[in-house]
Amino acid sequence: MQRLAFRAPHLRIRLLRIPHGRRSFSSQPVPKPKSSILAKYARRTAYTAAGIGVLWAIDKKYNASAASRNLRTLWTCAAITLDYKFNFTPEKSDQIPALHERVAERMYNLFTRNGGLYIKIGQAIGANAAFLPKPMQVRFAKLFDDAPQIPYSTVEAVFMHELGRPPSGPGGVFEIFEEKAVASASIAQVHKAKLWPAPGDTDEKWVAVKVQKPDVAKQMEWDLAAYRAVMWMFEHWAFDLPVYFVVDFVSDHLRQELDFVREASNAMKTSEYVRGEPRLADRVYIPKVYPEFSTKKVMTAEWIDGVRLTNRPAVRALMGERNPGEESPAPPPPHISDKPLKGGVKAVMQTMVELFSAQMFSWGWVHCDPHPGNVIIRPHPKKSSYPQLVLIDHGLYVSVDEGFRKQWVELWRGMLAGDFDTVENVTKQWGMGIPDLVASATLMKPVKLKKGRKKEAERKKREQEQDMKEGKKELSQYDMSVLMKKRLKEFLHDTDKMPKVLIFLTRNMRMVQGNNQSFGSPVNRIKITGYWASRSLTQQPNLSFTERLREYWHHLIFRGIMLSLDIIFWKNKISLWIRERLGLHPGLGFEDELEKSMRGFAKSNLGVDVTPEVFQG
Repeated sequence: MQRLAFRAPHLRIRLLRIPHGRRSFSSQPVPKPKSSILAKYARRTAYTAAGIGVLWAIDKKYNASAASRNLRTLWTCAAITLDYKFNFTPEKSDQIPALHERVAERMYNLFTRNGGLYIKIGQAIGANAAFLPKPMQVRFAKLFDDAPQIPYSTVEAVFMHELGRPPSGPGGVFEIFEEKAVASASIAQVHKAKLWPAPGDTDEKWVAVKVQKPDVAKQMEWDLAAYRAVMWMFEHWAFDLPVYFVVDFVSDHLRQELDFVREASNAMKTSEYVRGEPRLADRVYIPKVYPEFSTKKVMTAEWIDGVRLTNRPAVRALMGERNPGEESPAPPPPHISDKPLKGGVKAVMQTMVELFSAQMFSWGWVHCDPHPGNVIIRPHPKKSSYPQLVLIDHGLYVSVDEGFRKQWVELWRGMLAGDFDTVENVTKQWGMGIPDLVASATLMKPVKLKKGRKKEAERKKREQEQDMKEGKKELSQYDMSVLMKKRLKEFLHDTDKMPKVLIFLTRNMRMVQGNNQSFGSPVNRIKITGYWASRSLTQQPNLSFTERLREYWHHLIFRGIMLSLDIIFWKNKISLWIRERLGLHPGLGFEDELEKSMRGFAKSNLGVDVTPEVFQG
């Protein structure tokens, strides 16, 4: 016992002296080195980056970057939505122009960076850019369909997949195939080639071969889904404007542009219409298509030497007219003609306006992309002193049914005759309000219709009184935007009824107007179109003798009414001629005067500040 008593304190002392760090029952955690934590997060970051990189590489190689493009689109849409959500307010009214500028910049960068079908989608939006803020009008007017070429190896792969043979060489589709494309756009590029001579051939046959870029087909549905999202955002989040209703119609027609078999069929159908119209058969030509060398992604058509309408100085030289600022006409392009052609640019524009009027009112078959790059002027092959208009790129057409065509003609007659009741009747069936605005937007000139009803006159008076009240105080940017939305919603008050084909018809007419305007308005576009519209009703099939006689009587009255428009046109031409002879500052051409008036009309009636770019087609 004594021994234990003696050792117990000693044992207790020894336990108390155990080093602190060696206690197994300590409650304090052991800290980990900082280097191990950093390494863990570095590994996670590296794995994440590697995963994203692999997905990006797979998307790029096998999916033509479609997913990446859509993520870019969603990011841009989110940025635009938040920008409008927080900055489009009455308190920040003075900052709204800068807001529109930022949005326009983001949208333009998105479309140009994504390229491909985004360019076509941007042009579809730009077709109605007059209803969008001013910066959007400017940006979308500059959205050109131009793109880098795909390499020849890719072209060769397309040929092997589509036709089972290389473009040229032993066993090739063509005897000669120029590897460098003569033109490249967002969807396809064009190469010049020479057909193998057939037995008995004495002439070389050169062709234009359109090759679809492989990535476009992979990206199409992704891009159209993004287009749907963008238009939904425009209507519900950003601009609060009725624009989403066009999505399905536009998407269907954009899909058609990727089918070159359909494009070849469109070209052949248009050629038949032209040959069957005596007034145009000799002045218009559609290049011959070679179906045996055409597939969904390759199309072969006759090569045409001539001058594109985009090259205005060369067109004027070809037609024997001097360019602005020159004392005498330049010689015609030597590889096209050795002497100037007869008729001047007036003959060219006359043919163009009549061609597209025939498409709208007589054939019901309308080319929807008549920009100047798709029109070639050449000497007539059999009458070398006269010009012939060649129409190319037949990928986008709309078909106009008989019922709509009749309404379309009635609208034109009513608009040009100032008949309010007729215009109101048609526009009501189309779910559109403000007949004056419909007429002005269609003709691209301010129109004041004769009000046939007391009720309408009273409504207009109330609107004017309200405008006067609003005019007493200077409207802020926010108030102007709200007023614009209000008027546009009155204009398109029932989009379910609106014929979607109007989207492309108005785009067609705007481009034709821009082409005429770019040459100084040599022809009275509105008069020519109006005459063709009115005359088309006299030539309808299955009319009784009495009905046809009545239509001819209406057409005769209409010609008398149109005399006043002709007087205005020639008054403008004479004024320009006098100013030129007197050495005065040149005045505005007929289309320029209409554009100036239309911009003022849009500003006063809609609160829309329309830029000149919108009218350039």
